Amino acid sequence: MPNFCAAPNCTRKSTQSDLAFFRFPRDPARCQKWVENCRRADLEDKTPDQLNKHYRLCAKHFETSMICRTSPYRTVLRDNAIPTIFDLTSHLNNPHSRHRKRIKELSEDEIRTLKQKKIEETSEQEQKHKEINNSNAQNPSADEGCEEHDEDILPLTLEEKENKEYLKSLFEILILMGKQNIPLDGHEADEIPEGLFTPDNFQALLECRINSGEEVLRKRFETTAVNTLFCSKTQQKQMLEICESCIREETLREVRDSHFFSIITDDVVDIAGEEHLPVLVRFVDESHNLREEFVGFLPYEADAEILAVKFHTTITEKWGLNMEYCRGQAYIVSSGFSSKMKVVASRLLEKYPQAIYTLCSSCALNMWLAKSVPVTGVSVALGTIEEVCSFFHRSPQLLLELDNIISVLFQSNEERGKELKEICHSQWTGRHDAFEILVDLLQALVLCLDGINSDTNIRWNNCIAGRAFVLCSAVTDFDFIVTIVVLKNVLSFTRAFGKNLQGQTSDVFFAASSLTAVLHSLNEVMENIEVYHEFWFEEATNLATKLDIQMKLPGKFRRAQQGNLESQLTSESYYKETLSVPTVEHIIQELKDIFSEQHLKALKCLSLVPSVMGQLKFNTSEEHHADMYRSDLPNPDTLSAELHCWRIKWKHRGKDIELPSTIYEALHLPDIKFFPNVYALLKVLCILPVMKVENERYENGRKRLKAYLRNTLTDQRSSNLALLNINFDIKHDLDLMVDTYIKLYTTKPEPPTDNSETIENT
Repeated sequence: MPNFCAAPNCTRKSTQSDLAFFRFPRDPARCQKWVENCRRADLEDKTPDQLNKHYRLCAKHFETSMICRTSPYRTVLRDNAIPTIFDLTSHLNNPHSRHRKRIKELSEDEIRTLKQKKIEETSEQEQKHKEINNSNAQNPSADEGCEEHDEDILPLTLEEKENKEYLKSLFEILILMGKQNIPLDGHEADEIPEGLFTPDNFQALLECRINSGEEVLRKRFETTAVNTLFCSKTQQKQMLEICESCIREETLREVRDSHFFSIITDDVVDIAGEEHLPVLVRFVDESHNLREEFVGFLPYEADAEILAVKFHTTITEKWGLNMEYCRGQAYIVSSGFSSKMKVVASRLLEKYPQAIYTLCSSCALNMWLAKSVPVTGVSVALGTIEEVCSFFHRSPQLLLELDNIISVLFQSNEERGKELKEICHSQWTGRHDAFEILVDLLQALVLCLDGINSDTNIRWNNCIAGRAFVLCSAVTDFDFIVTIVVLKNVLSFTRAFGKNLQGQTSDVFFAASSLTAVLHSLNEVMENIEVYHEFWFEEATNLATKLDIQMKLPGKFRRAQQGNLESQLTSESYYKETLSVPTVEHIIQELKDIFSEQHLKALKCLSLVPSVMGQLKFNTSEEHHADMYRSDLPNPDTLSAELHCWRIKWKHRGKDIELPSTIYEALHLPDIKFFPNVYALLKVLCILPVMKVENERYENGRKRLKAYLRNTLTDQRSSNLALLNINFDIKHDLDLMVDTYIKLYTTKPEPPTDNSETIENT
């Protein structure tokens, strides 16, 4: 969408000009000066936020001294920039023309006031100049300081130009390596034969560019001592940090422009031997598209309180996001980490009550609940399930072997057998019904793993056969059998509810109303846990008998029996106390925490979506639920009237007009800006992590993150290079990177570093 200049008698727009366009400032005092100088009466009653969001001035209305061109790609204003160049008379030549931007006619009193202001400003400037001249006369060193300041605008010397070009070449190589996922280091030292020099990947690419005729690099190389590194590890690290910061800033700038955002973290990952949390942000961009972008890794801390502090500090101070605009937070973590991330969520909620703690749309509710259960046996079982799924996806031959077993076992129910085979070829461990699938597949998995391990035709190598033996032992453990049966039965009460949360917008809206029924069912289970557990344990025992699995109880249970001869504890009661009771209690509490009153109110606001409104016969009351977002609305006093107009618009629509069924469709309505409060509410609801990204094109951050982790060895991962690889399509400004490096680090050449890994003269 093009930007139009808001100045009177100016017809420039961004698509027809190379000029920069600048937003009105959010600072009330500066914004007021901009409006006064524009002389447009229709802008006077608008707030700084509204002006910042919807109005621009082109560069022609600013003095040249007020504009800083930091690079060929970026033009910014000085902090105190005020527009002073306006054409306020040309419309008089054509008095019959219609003007969209009507100029305010000033009264005589207003003219006198303006003249008086200009006289005062001129006298203040003259007074400042006098003070500066007097201080310079008394202190000659001040003149030197002014000269030093003026050096900023002096043309660069030949040496400075060459240094910039040299640094630009280094940055180009680093960005290329990041985008192509090439590790900086080459071969490990123990892999290289003694006496043979093999440069790392970065040095090798430098050599390649030198040999291909890049004069700037060749000249620097010829003046470098033979026994020094061309670009030290320290310099590489410094430059990579600048690359990462500049690329991240491009995304964060869009986030700040959109005002509201949500924070999402993915599962803890290993980056070169250290645990890190991947962080993504959700926001609605200028084109009204919901986007989920990866912005970096945070070092993981074992102490939950320290993690919460560092998490907040990094987001606010290092990345510069204002958490007052955060409207949602979600954490996808595996077993063992969920309790710590819950502490992080609660600490952020204490400071920012509107940063609602929610589920993430990319994670099935049942799997999220299972991962959060604080029972060791559950964590072990979930890990085993993931390993089994990964094992069969190692090769098509293993999946084919499993398919054959399924075909034999389900001869009497071919339709179910075909369905299970299709499921096995997908990543089924993330489904809502993963535990039901596992129970149905368990016999096939056991027979297949056992067959691979005991194959006499030696079709499988030792590695695969050995892994099959380990996994077969794990899935035939009675503790595993009881765990998956209990999880299957407990989570059956939340399966339909969770599936609706990942459905259409109307499904999510009505799911919010069904939570009470889900909690009622789980509470009934808890009250009658003895009866329910008896059925679950009987099912687990029958399944174990069917698979010829011995009821071998955990060692901890057996030792407890030996230590206390008078104990009346049975295997059934043991699993009730250590598995069923804590699992049901935890899931009830977790549902209450994740679906707080604020969260449910937000979901009730989804009745703003016209298709939901239609299903409710246009008898909705969003005003009550929208109170929590009142401070986010541009015109909260007119909300009730605007919502009435919004309902009437869709209730009395034409017969050929379909009701928009998603927030995405509603945000892209051509007349949505005529409903500013509805527009603001839809944008805030859209970024809640529980809402799915409707257009998959804008969910690239998570997909690319998974691809990077899948394709990169643990010891070759780099948090800096990962950001470059995942955000490879973000425009980068080499000049800004070079200028930042020169500003932060000394431009003097580093002292020679003795290193056996040197670059030989070519």
